[in-house]
Amino acid sequence: MNIENAKSQMRKGMLEYCVLLLLKHRPSYASDIIQQLKNAELLVVEGTLYPLLTRLKNDGLLQYEWQESTQGPPRKYYALSKEGEQFLEGLDGAWNELDNTVNYLKNITPQLLELKN
Repeated sequence: MNIENAKSQMRKGMLEYCVLLLLKHRPSYASDIIQQLKNAELLVVEGTLYPLLTRLKNDGLLQYEWQESTQGPPRKYYALSKEGEQFLEGLDGAWNELDNTVNYLKNITPQLLELKN
C-alpha cells in the first residue's frame, strides 16, 4: 500500500468536517476556505472544494449569500445553516470518539493487552 494514497483517503474523510469547522467561525467564500485549509496544512483544490460546498448546500447544511467585492465580481459567502450547526455538533462528538480511540491504541502497552485477554 502506498502511504500517499492512505494520506489522501484520510484527508478526504476529514475535509467535510474541516470545512464546517471553518464556517462555524464566520461566513467565507471558496478562495478564503482554500487559503485557511492551506494555512492548516490541508491542501485542497477548487475542483474538490466546489462540489463539496454544493453538496453541503443541497443537504441543507450550508446557506450562502452574494456579497459585492472591491476586487472583482460579487462573491458567494457560505455559512452554516441551523441544520449545519447541529450536524457539526454530531461530527464533533464523532471526532472526539475517534481521537480517543486512536490515542488509546497509539499508547497501549503490551501489559494492557495482556490484562484485556
